[in-house]
Amino acid sequence: MSNDRYVSPLSERYASREMQYIFSPDKKFRTWRRLWIALAETEKELGLNITDEQIEELKSHADDINYDVAKEREKIVRHDVMSHVYAYGVQCPKAKGIIHLGATSCYVGDNTDIIVMSEALKLVRRKLINVIAELAKFAEEQKSQPTLAFTHFQPAQPTTVGKRATLWMQEFEMDLEDLDYVLGSLKLLGSKGTTGTQASFLELFDGDQETIDKIDPMIAEKMGFKACYPVSGQTYSRKVDTRVLNVLAGIAASAHKFSNDIRLLQHLKEIEEPFEKTQIGSSAMAYKRNPMRSERIASLSRYVMIDALNPAITSATQWFERTLDDSANKRLSVPEGFLAIDGILDLCLNVVDGLVVYPKVIEKRLMSELPFMATENIMMDAVKAGGDRQELHERIRELSMEAGKNVKENGLDNNLLELIAEDQAFNMSLEDLKKTMDPAKYVGRAREQVDAYLKNVIYPLLQENEKELGMKAEINV
Repeated sequence: MSNDRYVSPLSERYASREMQYIFSPDKKFRTWRRLWIALAETEKELGLNITDEQIEELKSHADDINYDVAKEREKIVRHDVMSHVYAYGVQCPKAKGIIHLGATSCYVGDNTDIIVMSEALKLVRRKLINVIAELAKFAEEQKSQPTLAFTHFQPAQPTTVGKRATLWMQEFEMDLEDLDYVLGSLKLLGSKGTTGTQASFLELFDGDQETIDKIDPMIAEKMGFKACYPVSGQTYSRKVDTRVLNVLAGIAASAHKFSNDIRLLQHLKEIEEPFEKTQIGSSAMAYKRNPMRSERIASLSRYVMIDALNPAITSATQWFERTLDDSANKRLSVPEGFLAIDGILDLCLNVVDGLVVYPKVIEKRLMSELPFMATENIMMDAVKAGGDRQELHERIRELSMEAGKNVKENGLDNNLLELIAEDQAFNMSLEDLKKTMDPAKYVGRAREQVDAYLKNVIYPLLQENEKELGMKAEINV
């Protein structure tokens, strides 16, 4: 690593080597050669004068790219595609005359972009499924642990720790649905020429329309795709990039929400993200355990959400059959979106896999608020014992205000139960009141909802994707 020039943190700190390779020059140029082979094979099979010997020569040099030759040639011609056509031809003298025959630069450039995004989405998908799997384990383990729920970050009716985890899980599951739709809809550009009219192939095949109609489907099949986009300009529609980056932005939003909740829970000391034995939380405050991984998730997620604007604006501002103001932007926005979401999902997987739950702290906070939440049950019991509901409702309101004042203004413990026990209108002892303080009575159907969601939605999903499971995340920093 050089210390005298800028290096992207996405590659040095956050993204996995696997995702980095997908967007590497080597992956790109190897894919170019695969596309040139597919084009030559297709043209030969459709009747052009291309020999088996030429095809075999191309295949024999598909992976040993002579980068030095391509680099020197590009200094002269200032064109990356033609430089690599030349370099490939140097290695394949018998086939050099038929490399890139009838094609334009976008044949290799745009088709490669689609192939690369497809492979990157598959890696994102695998990591997303593993995050969901880890959340499912956590939800199952914690489905019966009562905890104080919050609306507006104010104490609300209790839930369980596991039920809260299903809320995170469901958002990631929705992202998976979006990803599968977009991944399943990706098509290759094919080979349509400079303005998408296939005019060059009309010349090559002497105007044979039926033969020309076979070119794109044959290329798609050779490259592992179901189809090519039926119409295009010189490029595939840049709206495709918008759809892909919107999927990444959706995952980022879900991850951001998850990380925010973990950060708040760590502040409350109820749940903590993993903390290494030798990890330092603060250079000044040695006791600190900062939720730095969740903070990093939030930080990178904001980047991805904003990054999704790039392809949207690029798509909106393309002119007619093509302009080149997309190129520099695409080189940044698409790879960086994927590299960042890759790092985000690794962090999510690491955090979920190592979450630490503190039941005693959870119980203490819940019990401090539970008397307020139990007042309706207490009132019903008092009515059954002969009390007047309207009068009891007013008394509970007054006593709740008094107990709240004791907590907020005087810093005392919640003494609502004691105040109710002392009020003759309720005719209930403190012992009777304390019997109503079982948190499990106030979590509704939280446990049952976790069971049903896992059984009906998540476990079938994980079973369908069993081969994708078992990933572990490596965190560099």
